[in-house]
Amino acid sequence: MSSFVPTNYDLRTALLFCFHFKKTAAESHRMLLEAFGEHALSKTQSFERFKRFKSGDFDVSNEERGRPPKKFEDSDLQALLDEDDAQTQQQLADKLKVTREAISLRLKAMRKIQK
Repeated sequence: MSSFVPTNYDLRTALLFCFHFKKTAAESHRMLLEAFGEHALSKTQSFERFKRFKSGDFDVSNEERGRPPKKFEDSDLQALLDEDDAQTQQQLADKLKVTREAISLRLKAMRKIQK
């Protein structure tokens, strides 16, 4: 047994290969399961990819997933902290018009707090 663990890109490329060999989505999925076991794509992913192939979309790369834009920059928060580092998270949140939780998460990311 090989220790090779396929990436999603590898698996989608294998599906494209099967598609060009006129295999059905179900047959292709079974082949992936037999070859890669628990590392295979789900049935839904396999069928969705086949739908794309049938519509002419042969791109097997990852889709970009966007993150929501930041509501404030670290520099804005740092400027407020430089003015007065004794402000509470709620005070900072009020000044930046965001939630206290957003401030807390950003302070953790900036390594200003540990909890």
